[in-house]
Amino acid sequence: MQQFGGPNQHYMKSFLLLLLTLMILCPCVLSANDNDSDGNGIIRGTVTTTDGKPADQVTVRLKTTKKTTLTDENGAFVLSNVKPGTYTLLVTLVGYGSKEETVTVTSDNTVQVAISLSLSDMQLQEVVVNTGRSKFAKKESEYVARLPLKNLENPQVYNVVSKELMQEQVVVNFDDALKNTPGVNRLWSSTGRPNDGAGYFSMRGFSVQPTMINGIPGLTNGGIDPANVERIESIKGPSGTLFGSSFISFGGLLNIVTKKPYDHFGGEVSYTAGGFGLSRFTADVNAPLNADKTALLRVNAAYHSEGSFQDAGFKKSFFLAPSLSVKANDRLSFLINAEFYTAQSTNALMVFMNRSRPLIAHTPAELNMDFDRSYTSNDITYKTPTINLYGQATYKISDQWISQTNLSRSVRKSDGNYSYVMFLDGSPTGPIAANDSLISRFVYYQNSTTTTTDIQQNFIGDFRLGSMRNRVVFGLDFADVSAVNDNSAYALFDYVNVTRNNDPRYAMLTKAAVDAKLAGLGGTKDGNSNQVYSAYVSDVFNFTDALSVMASVRIDRFESKGSKNYATGVISGKYGQTAVSPKFGLVYQIVKDQVSVFGNYMNGFRNVAPGTKVLDDYTNIFKPQQANQWEGGVKLDMFNHRLTATASYYDLLVKNITRGETVVRDGQSYNVTVQDGTQKSKGIELDVIANPLPGLNIVAGYSYNDSKAVQAIDALKGRRPTSAGPANLANAWISYTITKGVAKGLGLGFGGNYASDNVITNDARTGLFTLPSYTVLNASVFYNASKYRIGVKVDNLADKEYFGGWTTLEKQMPRRLSANFVFRF
Repeated sequence: MQQFGGPNQHYMKSFLLLLLTLMILCPCVLSANDNDSDGNGIIRGTVTTTDGKPADQVTVRLKTTKKTTLTDENGAFVLSNVKPGTYTLLVTLVGYGSKEETVTVTSDNTVQVAISLSLSDMQLQEVVVNTGRSKFAKKESEYVARLPLKNLENPQVYNVVSKELMQEQVVVNFDDALKNTPGVNRLWSSTGRPNDGAGYFSMRGFSVQPTMINGIPGLTNGGIDPANVERIESIKGPSGTLFGSSFISFGGLLNIVTKKPYDHFGGEVSYTAGGFGLSRFTADVNAPLNADKTALLRVNAAYHSEGSFQDAGFKKSFFLAPSLSVKANDRLSFLINAEFYTAQSTNALMVFMNRSRPLIAHTPAELNMDFDRSYTSNDITYKTPTINLYGQATYKISDQWISQTNLSRSVRKSDGNYSYVMFLDGSPTGPIAANDSLISRFVYYQNSTTTTTDIQQNFIGDFRLGSMRNRVVFGLDFADVSAVNDNSAYALFDYVNVTRNNDPRYAMLTKAAVDAKLAGLGGTKDGNSNQVYSAYVSDVFNFTDALSVMASVRIDRFESKGSKNYATGVISGKYGQTAVSPKFGLVYQIVKDQVSVFGNYMNGFRNVAPGTKVLDDYTNIFKPQQANQWEGGVKLDMFNHRLTATASYYDLLVKNITRGETVVRDGQSYNVTVQDGTQKSKGIELDVIANPLPGLNIVAGYSYNDSKAVQAIDALKGRRPTSAGPANLANAWISYTITKGVAKGLGLGFGGNYASDNVITNDARTGLFTLPSYTVLNASVFYNASKYRIGVKVDNLADKEYFGGWTTLEKQMPRRLSANFVFRF
């Protein structure tokens, strides 16, 4: 049996060591608290762009003094301990110029200043890139807390992958972007299956899919094209209070923030070519639609074509994403986004292990399997068209209150033939002897459409009650998920010897043969619909500038309308369930806007359908599953944003898990369902983004997760769930760009990922199947000019053979060379 890790002391010492290391990096802790001396004043201000966006990393200097600072992600700055008098504020930005503002400071008072730069947010980001400043450290988010909180003010842990980092790494798919996130590991590639065909990832011991776009549901049965991604937010821990239960995991959620329009004409086109038939074209075009720039349009598009490193397999997709921003007046604005995605592909080779008898092979090497074979053909394909529509209306009620109305609708479809393989000891003619060398190939036809509608109303306030600042969101949410399935039954097509390359059955999997196999099977057309009604409130109380408390609660009503059999008209499985989800957080800023310690209590829940009534004294009506997490840690944002970091320890317990149990009454056995299952998951996470020198950028992370089934059936009790993935994960990316001289813009990057052993089968009935640990390295060389960028990337530099999986075995891509050209206008 796999053990549940070492004693608590082991990872507590590791966590304390991480905290100590971060504190050693903070020599300014003792000196940065620049307290105001008696009689002096404070200058507080904000710097914005012409389109009203905060201008971060802008230098603000008080002339004739030595006082200098940088604006933060909200464009804010503070100059403390200023002697009374009249001064000139000098706002400078390399590559842009400077702007001066006169201010008068009086004794024991605070002066408020608002400065607007004559450049847009997009132009500002170009300046930041060209001067070698940190391109990856913008962590502020309006989605994580549904409030505009700074990262240091937020008691929840989240990680961000920016479009700038993705471009530097020549990322061409969504899954690779998440390799930059601590504690996130891909379990499954996208399968294209109905209802859950997107990729799966592990997060804090639980499986999670990308289901959120701009903070509200946006789903797919296929892959996600990164062309319209501004950033990816990995929001950690059970987050039922603000995000409900239907679309997220106990481990957290993945939120995609899309690109938004800006106020001048511009954009870029790019082309990427690489090994295994990679050919990708993208375009990003933005333009104002009227002279006063109150109507703005941005369109992103991508065409992607790629083969496989195996003997069969391909993917072709097209993506289009228009975004329209309209400012009706000074109070009312609208944002409309649409994403149209269509793809045709074969399914990735994911080998399912036998689940009913002891395994013979326990590692990929022991299978003696030829992993360069796909065990499918380019005839067996499916399509996953997806439409995601999103609209937002923002109305400024007053200086303290904003109304935000969100509406989303997604339509996702799975259409075509699908195949998968499993060591099942079976053939079309009957059972065969137990072995791990003959693989059974299954096929079926999928024809499914799922429609999701979400309507959300938020009222967001920022006001004071006496001396205490309150930032509050009150929200109402309605979600409807409806699916219609007209799939065939699964058919066992044949079995193939994986240790021989001359098995004549291997090439028999063709579309004609599959259609013939499925022709007589038929299927059952069915549909289902679920609705969720929710209300939530979250308030951040600032007792002082340094100390804040978050208190939040959600009430959630889930209504299953049941499943309808279209042939009989019978509807079954209706039920309703109500859940309450609280959340609390505490933040204390040891050094204002630089160092904070935090703690949180977070809750998540999952609705559980009634079971079959077997015995009178065993209920078939269940409670929602409940996940409760305690977490504490430290966050840094130091040296004028050149070092941002988060280190935390979490302890998460899930209860009310259902499990099977056999009860004997009067000599007869009954299989009943009980709800006493529990799962424990705890660990540490570290996330560091640094810009120690101009042009030098570092992104690094580490996570350790210790997860086990505490109360479960005997075969699983005390074991690590297969959805937890590897216990240890590490990621790193270091890049350097020359910022001066004739070679300005020339750079290189190097990094990779480490994962410890991954037990993909962990059951007393079968034994263990373990994927070995791996370290995969990547490197890039690039030249970045104002109007164009050229980059070359090598993925899997050492051509390492490695595997991923979740009850499955999936070989990952060997070494690949890619070249990318970007033209900006």
